[in-house]
Amino acid sequence: MDIKGAAAIVTGGASGLGNATARMLAAGGARVTIFDLNEEVGAKAAAEIGALFVAVDVADDASMEAGIATAEAAHGIARILVNCAGIAPAVKTVGKENNPHPLGSFAKTIGINLVGSFNAISKVAARLAAAEEIDGERGVIVNTASVAAYDGQIGQAAYAASKGGIVGLTLPVARDLASHKIRVMTIAPGIFLTPMLESFPQSVQDALGAQVPHPSRLGKPAEYAQLVESIIANPMLNGEVIRLDGAIRMAPR
Repeated sequence: MDIKGAAAIVTGGASGLGNATARMLAAGGARVTIFDLNEEVGAKAAAEIGALFVAVDVADDASMEAGIATAEAAHGIARILVNCAGIAPAVKTVGKENNPHPLGSFAKTIGINLVGSFNAISKVAARLAAAEEIDGERGVIVNTASVAAYDGQIGQAAYAASKGGIVGLTLPVARDLASHKIRVMTIAPGIFLTPMLESFPQSVQDALGAQVPHPSRLGKPAEYAQLVESIIANPMLNGEVIRLDGAIRMAPR
């Protein structure tokens, strides 16, 4: 699919991987809408690239429906959806003083990362299914999992479960949407220089990067966006998860 001229939605597009993706899409000529809850950062990010910003809670049905309607009114039916919205709490299954993992925290992580991704997928795909085909397809959906789906570390039960769910839905959703000529792919990033890691001391960043076999550094958000661009362009990429991790396999902690 050609990025130029296509309407695109990026959830979590105000910062990190999502922002790099929104910038790549806008630079390629797409009409981009950023969905995020951080209105100040999101509006600024959108203004910088000539995109539309809409405050959307991906886990809320009505909020997602309204956001997609606003994006469509401005740019037309989204041909490209990239799901980057997510949270990554660090909570052990049994914590200090033998306290159990708060159920609300676990449910919130699943709600945003997994349910929120599927919420965007199903609603965007339902509108896209009625769109005209372009060169034999209607659109492309790219989800964000994590290497934690395979190598979840201590304190990542909720996060790993949510990302494992995204891995698990990739193939069946791709099969569901095949008759509508909509492709579905997932990227599982390793350790990337996101805003959370940028807040760490440089020594900590360097130590984390040194764990990556090659290249021995943190991944750059632009490299995630580069893979999204390749997925959009290649019509045979469908129903698969690609690890983007420099060959790292995460240790327990």
